[in-house]
Amino acid sequence: MSVIVALVKKLWCVKRYIVLIATPLILLPILFTLPPKEGKCLYVVLLMAFYWCTEALPLAVTAMLPIVLFPFLGILPSSKVCPQYFLDTNFLFLSGLLMAAAIEEWNLHRRIALKVLILVGVQPARLILGMMMTTAFLSMWLSNTASTAMMLPIANAILKSLFGEKFCEERGITSNEESSANFQENGLHLVPTEAQLLTANEVKDLPEKSDFSIEIHPDVTKEREYQNRIWKAFLISIPYSASIGGTATLTGTAPNLILLGQLKSFFPDCDVVNFGSWFVFAFPLMVIFLVLGWLWISILHGAISLSCKRKEKSVIRTDAEAKARDVIREDYRKLGPTNFAEKAVFFFFCLFAILLFTRDPKFIPGWSSAFTPGFTSDAVTGITIAIILFFFPAEKPSLKWWFDLKAPNTENRALLSWKKAQDTVPWNIILLLGGGFAMAKGCEASGLSTWIGGRLHPLEGVPPAVAVLLVTILIASFTEFASNTATIIVFLPVLSELAIRLKVNPLYLMIPGTVGCSYAFMLPVSTPPNSIAFSTGHLLVKDMAKTGLLMNLMGVLLLSLAMNTWASSIFQLGTFPDWVHLPSSNITSLAAGIQNATMGG
Repeated sequence: MSVIVALVKKLWCVKRYIVLIATPLILLPILFTLPPKEGKCLYVVLLMAFYWCTEALPLAVTAMLPIVLFPFLGILPSSKVCPQYFLDTNFLFLSGLLMAAAIEEWNLHRRIALKVLILVGVQPARLILGMMMTTAFLSMWLSNTASTAMMLPIANAILKSLFGEKFCEERGITSNEESSANFQENGLHLVPTEAQLLTANEVKDLPEKSDFSIEIHPDVTKEREYQNRIWKAFLISIPYSASIGGTATLTGTAPNLILLGQLKSFFPDCDVVNFGSWFVFAFPLMVIFLVLGWLWISILHGAISLSCKRKEKSVIRTDAEAKARDVIREDYRKLGPTNFAEKAVFFFFCLFAILLFTRDPKFIPGWSSAFTPGFTSDAVTGITIAIILFFFPAEKPSLKWWFDLKAPNTENRALLSWKKAQDTVPWNIILLLGGGFAMAKGCEASGLSTWIGGRLHPLEGVPPAVAVLLVTILIASFTEFASNTATIIVFLPVLSELAIRLKVNPLYLMIPGTVGCSYAFMLPVSTPPNSIAFSTGHLLVKDMAKTGLLMNLMGVLLLSLAMNTWASSIFQLGTFPDWVHLPSSNITSLAAGIQNATMGG
C-alpha cells in the first residue's frame, strides 16, 4: 500500500508533464475524423482550451501556441497570425492600464476611497456600500485584480478601527506585511502602506493570553458573532463589486475587449460596439446589480436587519463607529491638499473618458467625423492620452525658474515613468488577448466556425430569449472553474454561429456570453479577486458558495432583462444586421426563414 501511495505522490508531482504530453495524443483522432482544415483548427482550439483549464502551461504561454501550430498545420501563415497579438484592441487595453498606473502612482485611488467612505458614513451597511461603490468605480478603469488588491488593505484598516486589534488577531487577520506578501504571490502590485496609515495611532500592547478559562457575557459573544459576520461581508463585497464594476466599460475587463476584437475578425463591418455604446448599455446594468448585491450581502451577513423592531446600538458598537470615523477623517487630513500631479492625473482621466464617449456616440456625430472615416478608433484616443502622461510635468511649471539663475537645475518628473509602467502593466494579459484574436482568425480562415454552425441544427427552434438565458447560465457556470478570458475565447465563435442559426443579431448572444463570464462568484478559484479575498484565511468555501449562488442567479436574470429591454435599442438587436456576411447555404436558409415568418405574420 505504501508503494502505491508513494507512486501516486510521484505522479502528482509530474502531473503537469503528463497533461502536456497526454492531451495532444488524446486529441489526435480529431485530425482524422473531421475535414482536414477544420479538424486541424479544432485540434488547436481544444488543445488550448484544455491547457487553459488545467493551467498545464501559464495562460499567456498557451495563448502563443497559434504562432507555432497554425503555420505548421497549414491553417494560417505566420504573417497573418502574429499581427493578431497587437491589434488596436490590445492598444486600447494598454492605454487603460497605463492610465491606471498613473492613478496608482499618485495615490489618487486612496483619496477617492477615503472621500467616499467619509460621505457614506461608518455604519457597517453604509461602509460596505461605500467599499463596493469605490471598488466598482476603480474596476471600471483598472483591472479587477488590481482594484481588489488596492481596496482590501483599506478594508483591513477599517476593520481594525471598528473592532480593535485584539479581534483581528483572534480572527487570524494578517498584518500588512503578511497581506502584502500574499498579494505579491498572486502577482499583484499593491499600495503597501494603506493599513499602516489608517491605523498608525492604534497599535497597543496586547495582554498575554492566560491559561485559565473566563466566563464570557452573552452580549459579548453576540457582539463577536456580529463582528465576524460583518468582516465576512467586507471581504466578500470587494471582489464581487470588482467583477461587477469591470463589466461597465470596454477596458474594465479582458472579455469585453475580446468581444470587440472577435467582432472585428468575424464581422469587420460591425461598428455598433464602441466605448460609448457599451457604457450606455453596461453602466445601468452594473448599478442595478451592485445595489441588489449590496442588499443581499448586507442582509445575509446581518449588516441590515429585516426585523421591524428598532434595536438600540450597544455602547461598544457606537464607540467603535465613532473611532472609525475619526481614523478615516484623520487619514484623509494627512493626505493634505490635492497636489498638482493628482489634479493633472484626474484631469487626464476625465479627458480620457470624455474623448472615448464622444468619439462616435451614434445618436449624434462624434469628434471622429472631423477626420477620415475609419482612420480613428478608441485605441487612438487612449494611446494619445497615455503618451501625454509620459511627458506632462508632475510639478506646476513656473516662469520664475527661467529668470532665477540660482534655482536648482533639476529635471522635472513626469506623471508616469516607463519603469512604473513596466512594473504595473500585466503584459501577460495582452498576450492572452492576442491568443484569443489569433484563435478567432484561425476559426474564420479554416471554416471551423461555419462547420460548428452546421452542427447546431437542433437548436434552431429555441426561442431567442430562452437562448440568451441558457447561454448566460452555461458560461457563468463554466467560468466558475476556468479563466473567464479563456472561457470567452472558446465560446464566442460558437455563439456567433448559433445566433446566425437562430436568425438573430449575433450580438444578442455574444454580449450576454461576454458579460456572463464575469459573473463568477461562488468559488475562490473562479476569479483572481475571489482568490485574493479567500487568501486572507477568514472565508470558507461555503461562505462564498452561499453568497455567490444568489449573486449568480441575480446576474443571469438581470442580464437577460437588459438584453431584452434597453440593449435592444442601443445595439439594434431587433433586426438581422447587414454587417453579417453569410455563406451561400446560410443565406438560403435565412431567406426561407424570413419568408416563412412574413407569411406567418
